[in-house]
Amino acid sequence: MAGFSWKLFLLSSLLVVESSAQDFGQTQFICTSVPKDMDLCTASMQNSGPAEDLKTTIIQLRETVLQQKETIVNQKETIRELTSKLSRCESQSLPAAAGPGGRRPGSKNTMGDVSRGTTETLAQLGQTLQTLKQRLENLEDGRPTDKFQLTFPLRTNYMYAKAKMSLPEMYSFSVCLWIKSNASPGVGTPFSYAVPGQANELVLIEWGNNPMEFLINDKVAKLPFLINDGKWHHLCITWTTRDGMWEAYQDGVLRGNGENLAPYHPIKPDGVLVLGQEQDTLGGGFDATQAFVGELAHLNIWNKKLSMAEIYNLATCNSKAPAGNVFSWTENNIEIFGGATKWTFEPCRSLN
Repeated sequence: MAGFSWKLFLLSSLLVVESSAQDFGQTQFICTSVPKDMDLCTASMQNSGPAEDLKTTIIQLRETVLQQKETIVNQKETIRELTSKLSRCESQSLPAAAGPGGRRPGSKNTMGDVSRGTTETLAQLGQTLQTLKQRLENLEDGRPTDKFQLTFPLRTNYMYAKAKMSLPEMYSFSVCLWIKSNASPGVGTPFSYAVPGQANELVLIEWGNNPMEFLINDKVAKLPFLINDGKWHHLCITWTTRDGMWEAYQDGVLRGNGENLAPYHPIKPDGVLVLGQEQDTLGGGFDATQAFVGELAHLNIWNKKLSMAEIYNLATCNSKAPAGNVFSWTENNIEIFGGATKWTFEPCRSLN
């Protein structure tokens, strides 16, 4: 009886299979061997075919692109933040380290409290920023070539600017400039002019706790200037070789005068005019303790003594103010070195 039931079940199964085969027509069945202990769902996924592999690859590529996009956005934000911080650093004059100033034999060429590695990094960043700034300035049409200032944020022995031309022989002269600094003690050396055989042919310097001094042929006149208040000031100095008479003006007002400053000594030609450093040798020998910290603009030199009215016009930005006939403040006349930076500046509009 049991054997008959089994045969009946087998016959019924065959009929069902035959009927199904007729319904599906040419349908084929593919059998795949599966290990006894493998999960059938896992086996099905592993044999899903090329379409599933392609889908997985596309998903992975999409995730990679999104990650790279996020990285680029983060890098752009970091660049903007660093540029902003560098601009803030360069717009402020750092105070000088305490200690005696002046010329000392064997003095170091860097300040003791300034890390060489740090200052070199700042200098490199400053040069990069300066290049970008110049590219932006070149896009401005018709911008006057004298509307700029130089910034010296640190006391170093390598940050300076230099005139591309020398000065002629002069029996009288006037030198005027805009200056801004809050450095202490002493703002340093706004400019120096050295000639073969005489490093101190013309020097304007304030070092240590001494008053500002003006040197001609290594002879000294003490000037009654007070400028380290962090504000813009206009300075003018006139001199004639006859009796060595000099006058000193601050903000268009006569503050002091004297005589016997290198009398009958003509200013020698063929020298080097440097901004921001005092020269111990022709065009070099810089000492960080005497470096200028602050901002300079509109340095002009004439081979004559300017009148009080002309100096007042310069200090008040009058349209009648003359430009220097020996050295004039234009971008084409100045080279910048060591990370000193150049910014747009208009006298009187930019004051304080």
